[in-house]
Amino acid sequence: MRVLLLGANGFLGRFVAERLLADPAVHLTALGRGDDADVRFDLAGGSPGALTRFLSAVHPGVVINCAGATRGGARELTRHNTVSVATVCEALRRSGCGARLVQIGCASEYGPSQQGSSTAEDAIPRPGGPYGVSKLAATELVLGSGLDAVVLRIFSPVGPGTPAGSPLGRLAEAMRRTMQSGDGELKLSGLGVQRDFVDVRDVARAVHAASLSAAQGVVNIGTGRAVRLRDAAAVLARVAGYTGTLHELDVPPGRPAIGAQRVESGMEHMAVSPMPYPDGCGPWQQADVRTARDRLGWRPRINLEESLADIWMEAACRI
Repeated sequence: MRVLLLGANGFLGRFVAERLLADPAVHLTALGRGDDADVRFDLAGGSPGALTRFLSAVHPGVVINCAGATRGGARELTRHNTVSVATVCEALRRSGCGARLVQIGCASEYGPSQQGSSTAEDAIPRPGGPYGVSKLAATELVLGSGLDAVVLRIFSPVGPGTPAGSPLGRLAEAMRRTMQSGDGELKLSGLGVQRDFVDVRDVARAVHAASLSAAQGVVNIGTGRAVRLRDAAAVLARVAGYTGTLHELDVPPGRPAIGAQRVESGMEHMAVSPMPYPDGCGPWQQADVRTARDRLGWRPRINLEESLADIWMEAACRI
């Protein structure tokens, strides 16, 4: 099977490439902006005609799109997340190669959800920010393209290579700096947020399964279990061997700060105060993953503690 992978150098794309390369039946070609791509092409600025000529020459059976941007203003996000997908869909239609398209979407397309609920694929999307809007527009382009296509809505991917700007990436970096400086207290905020964290290697398995399946439409990829950042921070502290106190700045009344005992020190305390909901998803998000189980034969395998251990291993290398 000849597979064309777009965005092979990104957080998700690297693991998808690794998973595909492990399949002897896959002949992989990576297309991207970097020098290490097999073929250099800027999806956000390239023309559908140029991509069409390439598709006609390579004739892939599957196109996997992991390319996109998670940061930037509305214009930049639209260019990288929406216009680029329009280019891919138009090129696939023009080429007539009949390739299956696996588009990587995200949970931000759904926006805020009700506390305690599991979000299914038929939920009405109400993205709470420009990132979610740009990804939802891309999903609508794919679903309306008439192509053999599936969109995987990834919830909160974690694991090796987790971006430093993500919630768990920020936690690991703050803990690293605190331990390196010898501080006995780490001050954190926003730990009441609950997210469905799924390991990036499980995501790669889902992408591989989707490329081989006949599933169409939208499929959620998550664990089906929301975890508080507060609890994830406690697990990360245990994995890291951090013996100080994790002090929650916005702890609800009556709830003790994280940590069995406060450790006083005369050193400077460190505060981490990220935006409450930078992904536009509100305080709660949890995936309904029954469709992934039934249509892809996929279930998550890697637990959050293992993901956090890998995140910490990378952070600890910088101490």
